[in-house]
Amino acid sequence: MAKRKPLTNRDGEVREFEAEDFARAKPFSSLPKSLRQKIDARGRGPQKAPTKERITIRLSQDVVQKFRATGAGWQTRMDAALRDWLKDNSAI
Repeated sequence: MAKRKPLTNRDGEVREFEAEDFARAKPFSSLPKSLRQKIDARGRGPQKAPTKERITIRLSQDVVQKFRATGAGWQTRMDAALRDWLKDNSAI
């Protein structure tokens, strides 16, 4: 039997799955019932220490489009831009 490639690298990043990986995969329903129940019951759970607040805000379309065009994480970058602005300006 050939040695299987590890699913993660040294940094813990998951590699792209190949056809061989999918062929070895088993459906969730084939797991023992006790294990399925344990996995289903876990869930994510509540956030221990909320660090951000969910709000609704209206912004100019061009501003939102430019931030979205920067790709994944655009909301975090928008938060950082507002944080930088607050450093140089007093809050109203």
